[in-house]
This record gives sequence, C-alpha cells and structure tokens, in this order.
Amino acid sequence: MVSKVSEGIEISVETFYQPDYSNPLQSEYMFAYRITIENQNAFPVKLHRRHWHIFDSNSQHREVEGEGVVGVQPILNAGEKYQYVSGCNLRTEMGRMTGTYEMENLASKKLFEVNIPSFDMVVPFKNN
Repeated sequence: MVSKVSEGIEISVETFYQPDYSNPLQSEYMFAYRITIENQNAFPVKLHRRHWHIFDSNSQHREVEGEGVVGVQPILNAGEKYQYVSGCNLRTEMGRMTGTYEMENLASKKLFEVNIPSFDMVVPFKNN
C-alpha cells in the first residue's frame, strides 16, 4: 500500500491483479485498486473531478479525466474517510498510475488539487 498527504487529504492505494479478468495470451491484464480518501482538515470537502495518468511498461501513456469517482462526488466532513474500488486494464504485465483529485473546501468554496500517490500494478509472477 502507498499513501500520501496533500492539502490535508490522505490518499492510500492498494492494488490487486485480477487473473480471472485477464488474458495474457492477448496482452490483456486487469488490475483493481482500492483507494481510501481521508479528510484530515478541520473543514468539509467535496471531490469534484479525477485526472489519471496511466503508463504501461511499453511506454504507452493514457489519460483519464472526469467527474467524481465511480459515479459519485463524495463529501467528507472533517476526519471522515471515503473508500472505493475501481479498475484499470493494461497491455503489459506492469504499469503505473498517478493523478490528482480536484476538491472543494466547502467552508470557503475554494477549489484545490490533491495529489494521488504513484502506484505500481504488477502481475504477481513478475515480482520474483
């Protein structure tokens, strides 16, 4: 698991290879990731947008941007956590994701950016 605190928001990420949804013979590798967002600020926040950079080990780069996460724009009061699971498909056995969330301080109505820690996705047999 990797974690990072940015702008008073702690982001933790765990990754899981999904062999039942992968097809290595066709260069299709599926990964799930669980993200925990913790508001360590004294004010409530709302997650508005996400922006991901996805890298395969063959140097391919994709960007994914959009509203919310898994169809919602969660609000976290001071000290609250929000957790979700999503997925990413790669064309190689290893890859990396990093990105940002656009959030709003609901007390001041100001938008700010939270950095998501870079995390690796690696097929387990590649770790040997």
